[in-house]
Order: sequence, then C-alpha cells, then structure tokens
Amino acid sequence: MATRRPNLVFLFTDDQRFDTIGALGNPVVRTPHMDRLVRTGTAFTQAHIPCGTSPAVCMPSRAMVHSGRTLFHLAGAGEAIPAAHTTLGEALRAAGYGTFGTGKWHNGPASYHRSFAAGDEIFFGGMADHWNVPAYHYDASGRYDAVRPWIENWQTSNVVKPRRCDHITAGKHSSEMIADAALAFLRTAAAAQPFFMYLAFLAPHDPRSMPEEYLRLYDPRQIELPPNFAGGHPFDTGALRIRDELLAGFPRDPDEVRRHIAEYYAMISHLDANIGRVLAEFDARGLSDNTVFILAGDNGLAVGQHGLMGKQNCYEHSVRVPLVFAGPGIPCGVRSDAFAYLFDIYPTLCELTGTPVPLSVEGRSLFPAMASPGVSPRETLYFAYTDAQRAVKTREFKLIEYVTGGRHSMTQLFHHTADPWEVHNLAADPGHASVLAELRAEMRRLRDAWGDLDTAWGQTFWRGYGA
Repeated sequence: MATRRPNLVFLFTDDQRFDTIGALGNPVVRTPHMDRLVRTGTAFTQAHIPCGTSPAVCMPSRAMVHSGRTLFHLAGAGEAIPAAHTTLGEALRAAGYGTFGTGKWHNGPASYHRSFAAGDEIFFGGMADHWNVPAYHYDASGRYDAVRPWIENWQTSNVVKPRRCDHITAGKHSSEMIADAALAFLRTAAAAQPFFMYLAFLAPHDPRSMPEEYLRLYDPRQIELPPNFAGGHPFDTGALRIRDELLAGFPRDPDEVRRHIAEYYAMISHLDANIGRVLAEFDARGLSDNTVFILAGDNGLAVGQHGLMGKQNCYEHSVRVPLVFAGPGIPCGVRSDAFAYLFDIYPTLCELTGTPVPLSVEGRSLFPAMASPGVSPRETLYFAYTDAQRAVKTREFKLIEYVTGGRHSMTQLFHHTADPWEVHNLAADPGHASVLAELRAEMRRLRDAWGDLDTAWGQTFWRGYGA
C-alpha cells in the first residue's frame, strides 16, 4: 500500500453497457485505455444498477452513486440529494481530500456545491448536443442560476429551448471538453493534498456524434446483430413509446440497428481516447502509482436487443454495467463475479482511503470481494422500473414481472447462465415451477427489505400484481 492516501479518479460514462470493453470479451469495440484499467485492476463482471424510478434512469442511478443509498431511499427519483444524505464528495472533503467535479451532474446544483471544492464544464442536465454543451464554470457561491438558450437540433430541428448554463463552447466535443477540464485541474492541484476527481462524461449517450475518424473504425455492414435482436418487443413493458424507443423505426430494421451499434461503438472509442489523454497526463506527472482509477457506466442500453433501443427495462443489457477499480491496493488482473451495485462504490472508496462511512450510506464495500475470490456482498439482486416492472436475479435465474394497465400482464423467467441473451422464457415450463415460486418469494422479501411498498411506484405495481 502507498504511504500517502491515494488520489481517486472516477471515470463515469453515460449509457455504456457492460459488454462494451474489449478486454472484457468484446472483440469488435476498440478500447485500449479502458483495457489497460481492466488488465491492471479488478473488474466486477456482475455489476448492476437496480434500474430506476424515472424514464431518465441515469438520474436515480447517479443519485445512488453519490449518496450510497438504495433506489427507494432517495429523495424522489434522485433529482436532488438532500443535505441529510452525505454525498461521496462531502465525505472525502471532510476527510481532507481536494475534490473536483466536471461533466454531467443530474442531481441538482446544491448537492454538487456540497461535493466539490473545484470544478469546471459542469452540465446540470440529462442530455445535450455533444458539440454544443450548455455548461457552467465553477462558482464558489454555488448559485449556478444563469440561463441561455441552446438548440436541440438532435431531436427537434431548430427548436430553441432554455437551458441553465453560463457558456457554450461551440464545436468542442463533450468528451474532449471534460478531459480538458480534468487536465487543467491537474496543472493546479496541490501536491501535498490527495484529491478526488469526478469526470462524468456525456458519451456514449445519444445523439451519437463524434469525430469522423472514429466512425470510420466501424463499418455497419460488418456489425453482427445480437442473438436477441428482434423487430419489436412482443408485449408492453410499460415503456415502449418513450423517447429512447423512438430513436429507431418500427419494426426495427436490421440495417438501421447495425448503424446504431456502429455509432455506439464509435462514441465509446472516442470516449476511450479521451480517457487515454487523462491517463497519459497522470503517467507524465508521476501520479499513476498513487492513484485509484474507477471506471463505471451509469446504466446500460438495448440498442436493438429484445426489439428495444433504451434502458427502461430489467434485461441484462440495461441493468448490467462496467465497473473497474485499478491502482494501489487493488488486485491486478482480477475478474470478480461478486454481485455488485454501483452504490457500493461509495463505501468501497471510503474503505480504501480510511474515510469514515456516513450513517446515511447503505451500500456495501466491495473491497472484501477484491481481496478474496468467491466473496460477494449479496447473493440476490432486486430491480424495479417505475410502477411497471420488478425483477430478481440469483446466480442462475432471473425473474421479471410486469404490471401494465393496472394489472399483472406478463412473467418472464430466464436461466441466464445457460441463456445469457435472455431469449427463452421458462415461466410456463412445469419443470421450472418450483424455481418460479422461489423467486417470487424472494422478490417479495426484497420488496420489503428495500422499502418498495413505501413508495407510490411500489404501491401501484404491487396492487396490480396482486400482492
């Protein structure tokens, strides 16, 4: 272990699915710098989000990351983090860390201000044109109340809408803008003080635009469709006609989906290149040996799987995310299949840095799972999408239940170790009746443990389900 507390660099990506890193088994996508972190650290191959209580799934996801709290113990859907919930940045500041935040912050200016003593290129929103991001410079007063118009030309041509910002750097891609802000901070960071840098990239979220050289890396004609590609989803999930699902036509056209996948990979490769710029600066300054890097995605994305385009569902492609730790004190070249949630990052970093874990934090440290293969903080996982879906996952099976139109409308049971693409629904198979009953009982147990019934979403779902 290093004698000085390590610096922390949190590289948080937007809409990056778990299987989009070359070193973790994707032979198509080019991610040499993410691959480096995988090779030199510990990758959690069963990291998840619990889905979300808003169609903007990233909002509760990010609130859970920064508060360490579970889905139904947030304030609302995570649009703000109340003062009673100590943020990760607050805890590290109190422990003597310098804190810097750049990029997307989806949980209100007040919680950002509590978390970071420095920052730049701060985006208080959900999504933006990558080449015209409405952003703020750091304001020590924490007000962030200026308003300027911007063009949502990625969605509705030439429609001007107001967005909170104090400047727009036209023509600079968001991934480059955020990496540049991080590099500028490194030039001024105090040498004697450990620091926490939070880089919240907007990529690979749509609109998927990037420098042409990265798009040329992927020929849509050479992209293979996933085994669970479908022209449309076979039943109502409760989220079939929301914005994300309208990004491609109905029925899903194979060539159009191939183009979307190629653009998705190109965004990730461009993002990876900018992560590489940050890693190179740490190397050049001799800081890498005493820095823990955390790479994670806020949620996954379907991009044609199951006939879906978005992340408003409980399938693996949407709730499984990349999660990698690399640096001093982290085992090198380890792949852990421990069941993890992103809100476990908070207590893990507290343990790694000797920072007291605030009483408001509910996550569980992943450090024991890094140190001892086979150790897992939990053996089952719970998922919920608004008032329409609930799911539970064990080591072998996943159960997904749907309530639409006020009634229980569908059950899916997947043997996900034998059927990782979740294609074969076993819910009606008599041979799996006992498994189905066990998972339904576990789902109710987790419902109570998570406080699902204390929320309007849970009450609506479970009333329709017949709880």
